[in-house]
Amino acid sequence: MSEPVPVAVPRKGRPLEAVLERIATVAPDDRLSELADHVSNTLRYEKAVTKGRVDNEDGPYERLIEYSDPEDPREPEFTLLRDDRDGKPRRIVFDAATVDLGAVTLKLVGREEPFRALRTHEFALGFDSADLVLEEVVGIRPGGLGQIADINERIDPVDTDVRVVDGLGDTVYHTLMGRLEGTDPGTTLDRGYVEGYEGPLCISPRYERLVTAVLGTDALAGVEFVYPDADEEEEAAIARTGLGVYLTVTGSTAREHGLSVGEHLFPSETVLMCNAAERGTAVTQALDALAVDTSSSEIRV
Repeated sequence: MSEPVPVAVPRKGRPLEAVLERIATVAPDDRLSELADHVSNTLRYEKAVTKGRVDNEDGPYERLIEYSDPEDPREPEFTLLRDDRDGKPRRIVFDAATVDLGAVTLKLVGREEPFRALRTHEFALGFDSADLVLEEVVGIRPGGLGQIADINERIDPVDTDVRVVDGLGDTVYHTLMGRLEGTDPGTTLDRGYVEGYEGPLCISPRYERLVTAVLGTDALAGVEFVYPDADEEEEAAIARTGLGVYLTVTGSTAREHGLSVGEHLFPSETVLMCNAAERGTAVTQALDALAVDTSSSEIRV
């Protein structure tokens, strides 16, 4: 039997759940649906413990032992990491799992930064947020960027061998929001509005390059990025500023701040990536098993 193909995956959160759902969808074995549910439920519970919403008398090491079954290689493995919150609490996160997809076996390996692990050729395959690709390697141009399928055309091949292969559909959008008081009736918050706008645009500090790539430098002429104050909700900061870009699901809380929800600018989606320089027969089999048809997809690798 050939060695499993290693695949870098996130250690926790929505992106990991999206990966497990994709695996369960394409797997011939119903057991992988149970594995996906087990990992997701365990990590949601551990997040609640870390945030103080749930009390557990057992310490993290005791819980880690409870979740582990070293005698069964098919069971998922977990590990402990220091969380970024005050006090640096220890948090249980995903570490690894071996999954049989019939034609190929994958070794899912948890990484804090899967995209960077692919960039350094540590892995040939991996899943991570499309946001990180925009933040690190997508070229900045006068025109904006609106969909996952356009990412690869913006990547300089000299900069990295990593390419986006497929999106997983766990879509949350970077959305334009603002206050429309004093504007003409029928004004729409969209890219065209930004092109004619001059003034402050409120964003999260980490998204400066991403927002520039998504909107394009032409639209941002005359625009100044501003950021929420410490401990200020981003939607409250946008309401104070008048216009901003926010990562949102429904926009219901935006309306509580008197904001109008405008155009969905770019999908913040988990994507499957491949390091083209490391692509061999086993990696191609893994892509086929993950139900990715790179011959007909809009995304070219």
